[in-house]
Amino acid sequence: MTKRGGPRAIAELLREDAVSGFLLIGGAALALVWANSAWHDTYEAIRTARFGPGALHLDLSVEDWAADGLLAVFFFIVGNELKQEFVHGELRSPRRAILPIVAALCGMVVPALIYAGINIDRGATALQGWGIPMATDIAFAVAILAVVGRHLPPALRTFLLTLAIVDDLGAIIVIAVFYTDHVSLTPLLGAAALLAVFAYLQRGNGLAAALNRSAVPNWVVYVPLACAIWMLVHTSGIHATIAGVAMGMLMRTTTRDGEETSPSELADHRIHPWSSSLVLPVFALMSAGVVFPGINTIISDPTAVGIILGLVTGKLLGILGGAWVTTKLTAAELNPSLSWFDITGMALLAGIGFTVSLLITELSFTGHPTMLEDAKAGVLAASLIATVLATCVLSIRNARYRRRGFLTPRTTDQGHAETD
Repeated sequence: MTKRGGPRAIAELLREDAVSGFLLIGGAALALVWANSAWHDTYEAIRTARFGPGALHLDLSVEDWAADGLLAVFFFIVGNELKQEFVHGELRSPRRAILPIVAALCGMVVPALIYAGINIDRGATALQGWGIPMATDIAFAVAILAVVGRHLPPALRTFLLTLAIVDDLGAIIVIAVFYTDHVSLTPLLGAAALLAVFAYLQRGNGLAAALNRSAVPNWVVYVPLACAIWMLVHTSGIHATIAGVAMGMLMRTTTRDGEETSPSELADHRIHPWSSSLVLPVFALMSAGVVFPGINTIISDPTAVGIILGLVTGKLLGILGGAWVTTKLTAAELNPSLSWFDITGMALLAGIGFTVSLLITELSFTGHPTMLEDAKAGVLAASLIATVLATCVLSIRNARYRRRGFLTPRTTDQGHAETD
């Protein structure tokens, strides 16, 4: 037997959700320690340093490059995985797919209403933060599920992934509509045209087939094309991460003659380790550096309280309640391998609002540094509370499934399921 090691072994390790999560958590922890240390000024100098071609509207800070640029790679991975689920997986059945979608929508509306109710008497500036508790952090949530839920049914991860991407997309739409001063139509149409080219190349026939047979590596075409799409979406005023989702959802998940794996599987295999080891930790490092005002300030500030109650309580009520009502009023059904106790734990897990919540926080309170810091502290506090509560519930469920001898299958590089 040949022992595998070196870069390949490291890449395989980085594809594990748990490892990705630990790196993300490590980046966030480092940011918090750094921002609250004697080297705070150095951290801020690095985070706010600007570079990039100004003529292309890309003279951005390091924090912006992490949130707008690097994070688009992560959203590509998520969109690509969701496409595989819709074509080959659990979500092929509309009766199964509709449940997490409706739950996600309810899990967006209820937290926003809770935040608005708490801050309704504080003026228009405070109310700007109503979109902050809407989004679930996919990377954190999936990582925590991987760590504490090794024996949980795979359908729960699919439910969480679908729900998280739907409400993150919803949050991005909210950003485009309510937090964007101006949307430029010309670059948006340009991005749409290049996405059509991207979709054509994914068909794998005609010119696309000729490209695959040529000596020119595919990345020579796809990388500049993806960068151009991202740049046009960013220039249009819409948050550029939606470009990553769009390209991920356009990936072809089937094979053509002469292909051993589909473009979707190949892209995931090659890009996932970079997303885990670079994209997410750097984003966390650049976004989570909050100077904590102290626990008394957090629990007394309406902005932070609205975010905490929105993410922790609002997500639970919205997701669990929305899913349950949907099964009663429509033909939608819960996967037979899941129970409502599982959905309760998953709904608590959805209260981890890190990535997009911090993005909306930055947009909500630009020019109001005190409110910005309080809101960021609220996001991080809510995420910690949601993590602890979800871990308790899911650990109970995990122990129950373990006693029943159930083990969540893993996917190998060849696409086959295996268990330990």
